[in-house]
Amino acid sequence: MIAMIAQSGGLEVGYDDVGRGDAIVFLHGFPHHRGLWAAQLAALQGQARCIAPDLRGFGETRGAPPYSMDQYADDVVALLDTLHVERAVFCGLSMGGYVAMALWRRHRARIRGLILMDTRAGGDTSDGRTRRNEMIALARARGSVAVADAMISGMVGKRTREKCPEVVDAMHRMLALAPVEGVIGALGALRDRPDSTQTLTTIDVPTLVVVGSDDVLTPPSEGALMHAAIRGSTLEVIADAGHVSNVERPAAVNHVISEFLSRLARTA
Repeated sequence: MIAMIAQSGGLEVGYDDVGRGDAIVFLHGFPHHRGLWAAQLAALQGQARCIAPDLRGFGETRGAPPYSMDQYADDVVALLDTLHVERAVFCGLSMGGYVAMALWRRHRARIRGLILMDTRAGGDTSDGRTRRNEMIALARARGSVAVADAMISGMVGKRTREKCPEVVDAMHRMLALAPVEGVIGALGALRDRPDSTQTLTTIDVPTLVVVGSDDVLTPPSEGALMHAAIRGSTLEVIADAGHVSNVERPAAVNHVISEFLSRLARTA
């Protein structure tokens, strides 16, 4: 896969763009980069045009304030304008799901469908905001490796930690390589993001909710709440997967995404 860089909306953006057909845009979580979606791009490029950007401050996309879910969403739309993509399915994991919900609020005419993966609608609680501030202090004092050390046990599921140490190691490396500026900016954006609970009730495009059965950061109960709030949505629980279900159980996740895209194509 050839890395691509675009000047988009005044920002230098790293992204992958493979396959042909209707577009699906993959939005990574925190503190990942677009490599999170490698297995999905490899499997689905025969079915759709798969676009995976690095969000502001991560991977090959330069970091610069402001950092917010709205700004990430606007960055993604600016990239799609550069690529001449009018509408797409948006698939967001964790923080990427928050970006997808911001896209719905700000750019809903660009959205053919939504895949909300291992994410939640609610904003941070008071305790959650305190933990974000503590993580910001940790990143400033000790860098991204310390953030990776603190996050890795929650990032992957229990079964993955026990059975697939190579997946755990690869995920830790991804987290540890995140630029500190992007980590700090994203933590502030996560802390200050709006509650999207009411947003869910306005979604009227086909929507798939996916969650790992062992996800402790955004557990299946959160997926069930989103599914109940989004009229006509589908819920898929991925067995034996944690927070990065698409990395831990890629074949299962690829299957449910492929089926969703096929259903969407039949109803277009």
